[in-house]
Amino acid sequence: MIEPGIGLLFWMTLTFIILLFLLAKFAWKPILNAVNDREVSIIDALNQAKLAKQEMAQLKEDNERILREARAERDGILKEARDMKDKIVNQAKDSAKVEGEKMIEAARQSIQTEKNAAMADIKTQIGTLSVSIAENILKEKLDNDDAQNALVENILNKSNLN
Repeated sequence: MIEPGIGLLFWMTLTFIILLFLLAKFAWKPILNAVNDREVSIIDALNQAKLAKQEMAQLKEDNERILREARAERDGILKEARDMKDKIVNQAKDSAKVEGEKMIEAARQSIQTEKNAAMADIKTQIGTLSVSIAENILKEKLDNDDAQNALVENILNKSNLN
């Protein structure tokens, strides 16, 4: 077996202590600072990720709320449009009904006017026909002068009696 000598052990220990001192003086602080900086940056990144996750959840809630409001507004607009359509259709029906009634009344009045005119025309024609028939009858009856004189006297007597 190989056993190191005391001198070798001394120099190895001294070299190790010097190396440890040099590392502590020049290397440990930058390494520890780098590790600490890395730890801080990881913690910051985790915190930022949590904040981003919370913001995403808030945005999702806002989006869902906005969608609900948009749907409600859309439903309201559609209901309003349906109501307006029904109102316009009902107004058109009412207007058409009123116009129809006006046209029917105008037709009735026109028919009544035509009827009255036709009745007046018929009465005129009947009067003319009656006069013509009476004239023909009187011409036949009053061909002689004695019948004419008797008729005139009869009319005069009736008119004096009235």
